[in-house]
Amino acid sequence: MEPICVLKNAVIAHDNIPTLKDVNLSVNPGEFVYIIGKTGTGKTTLLRALFADLPVNQGEAMVCGFNLRKLKPKEIPMLRRKLGMVFQDFRLLTDRSVYENLSFVLKATGWNKKKEIDLRINEVLEMVGLSFKGYKMPHELSGGEQQRVVIARAILNNPQLILADEPTGNLDPETSEGIMRLLWELKQKGNTIIVATHDYETLRKFNSRTIICTNNTTSEQQDAVIDFIELEKQIDTILRAHKPESL
Repeated sequence: MEPICVLKNAVIAHDNIPTLKDVNLSVNPGEFVYIIGKTGTGKTTLLRALFADLPVNQGEAMVCGFNLRKLKPKEIPMLRRKLGMVFQDFRLLTDRSVYENLSFVLKATGWNKKKEIDLRINEVLEMVGLSFKGYKMPHELSGGEQQRVVIARAILNNPQLILADEPTGNLDPETSEGIMRLLWELKQKGNTIIVATHDYETLRKFNSRTIICTNNTTSEQQDAVIDFIELEKQIDTILRAHKPESL
């Protein structure tokens, strides 16, 4: 089985400054993979590189059959049609209904028959539990419902790989669990999913393969979530021990 995503000794730059170095990652079809780490450790940078939004300056990088090192600007839309992106800040068109948001994406990717567009939109809205809400405007939906629309948008074109950047970052714990359960159900249906998150409580409930971003690189190990939390505790203990006494 050929991996759907492979990075070997990759260096990823942000604003021409190397942010992640010696990145090694291989994801097979149907896998559910977490990318964890503190804020600023490169989780989003890694996803943006896979989405061809940031350059891979060194090493090897293949995503959905595209070589990111040799990718031409005109090829980026073709790659992104094979990807589904779930953004933390939703990025919905606020002046259009849910249906119009989804229709816009389909038309932009070559769909032109209204009956087929209607059928696909109804299918994905049912999949994310939002049947009969296509007429709603984004501001009329809760945060959790908006995130479900974003997931619906991401799966419209049956992508080979779904990338989710902090999908529960702006949500309360109960809603977060619902969003993660939805992503987990998509995985059970055969979707390949990479989730960047710092929601360790959710990771415990939906345990899966985990990659850690730390020290400007990535690493993988068993029980990564538990080990990372213990590492944070140790760091906090050291910082408190060396904190100057207040005057």
